[in-house]
Amino acid sequence: MSSPVLQLSNIVKEFSGVRVLHEITLDVLPGEVLGILGENGAGKSTLLKIISGIYTKTSGTVSVNGKVVNLKTPVDAKKLGIAMIPQEFNLISSLNVFENIFLGSEIKSGLFLNKKTMREQTHELLKELKTDLDPNALIEDLTVAQKQMVEIAKALVSNANILIMDEPTTVLTEHEVRILFELVERLKARGVTILFISHKLKEVKQLCDRLAILRDGHLISLDEVTGLNEKDMARKMVGRELNQIYPEKSAPQEETVLKVSNLSIDGVLKNINFELKKGEVLGFSGLVGAGRTETAEAIMGLRHKDSGALEVNGKRVEVNSPVEAVNLRLAYLSEDRQGKGLILNFDIPKNITLISLKAYVKGLINKSLERKKVKEFVSLFDIKAASLDTKLINLSGGNQQKVYLSKWMDTYPEILILDEPTRGIDVNTKKDIYHFIRQLIDDGLSVIFISSELEEIIGLSNRVIVMRSGEIMGELTGEDINEEEIMYHAAGLTRQTA
Repeated sequence: MSSPVLQLSNIVKEFSGVRVLHEITLDVLPGEVLGILGENGAGKSTLLKIISGIYTKTSGTVSVNGKVVNLKTPVDAKKLGIAMIPQEFNLISSLNVFENIFLGSEIKSGLFLNKKTMREQTHELLKELKTDLDPNALIEDLTVAQKQMVEIAKALVSNANILIMDEPTTVLTEHEVRILFELVERLKARGVTILFISHKLKEVKQLCDRLAILRDGHLISLDEVTGLNEKDMARKMVGRELNQIYPEKSAPQEETVLKVSNLSIDGVLKNINFELKKGEVLGFSGLVGAGRTETAEAIMGLRHKDSGALEVNGKRVEVNSPVEAVNLRLAYLSEDRQGKGLILNFDIPKNITLISLKAYVKGLINKSLERKKVKEFVSLFDIKAASLDTKLINLSGGNQQKVYLSKWMDTYPEILILDEPTRGIDVNTKKDIYHFIRQLIDDGLSVIFISSELEEIIGLSNRVIVMRSGEIMGELTGEDINEEEIMYHAAGLTRQTA
């Protein structure tokens, strides 16, 4: 057997005296894809941030190629050939694609930057990723999926021999995932070691050689993937059997709570028409770029509409800003929680009451009332944090998402638009959110559910609207809500033309 390229010995990490990693010992082999699984808050991202120099360990040792190293910064890790594709984007919006990819690895000609060479090399990297992204495009103009491709290219430019991938596929289409997996196989053939975090158990089974499972900061098991099935993985992650993931669907009422008529945005959306019933989960499916997010943003007043009408509870309304939408009891959980939903340097209460703060103001902010309400959300969603005063930047991605959902629930919405709400969330937390959605429906809310995961679209939705290139291609009900039918419409086909 080859000598380990990376060795972790008794790694401990504490935040404010709270231990989140308990003596993790692990050897990683050259040229292997090691999967790392665990629920949100299990310690996966914390461990990888220690390896990549973002966090410093409390105790223990890290060895690279047999030599003990002291990783204090990401620059230290980079010098040792360690690169990370983070779960949350680390890009500068005001810079363009090639400037972000080469940030910290700039190519110079004398005293000046060689932008021509960096553009050319960026083009080659993007070509390898089979994306037509323009190297000169601004990051702020990109979709979430395009930003993910930039993060991948950014890691590749460093020629790392240890590559950490933290939930790299959550916003990618099936086609883009296949391209990424082909890239992983090529890197593996070159001897590159890959640490792969994903909550998509099928991907882990397909891609990884071995699997390390963390639970509550402990390394529970280290197994060859060939000896495990998805049920085994899920059981080891949560420490018990998982019963039915999706709740039984309830029947929506006849009452229409939202009607969208002829909604159009030049070059983006064309004649969007649909109705949402009271107590309904209306699924929106389609490939990346289909227009689902743009539809949600237009409804919420985040995008200017060139034409179209909205009716809420039978009344024609004008929504030109998110404030107007919130006043109409609409809420929108964006797919980009860090860019558009949360303030990472704020603590939990400040994030949850960001929109609803006026409810806690009696001359001054009633901190006691605010914290009492926040504690209810922390309990309801099982948000794992050292204290209420923990800044969101120190929470796992899944716990950040729970805070984000709490923020919108504190506005007491009647119509909730969820855009990729389970992105980066483990299987047990997904189950909790699915059942919470059912509880919301039972409480009289109506939900628009946008997701790229067909399984959850099928498992939750009463009806499914399929979009492609800014248009609605079909509406599915009953037994027609299946993967084959959805993909036919998403590809612009029908049974007759296929």
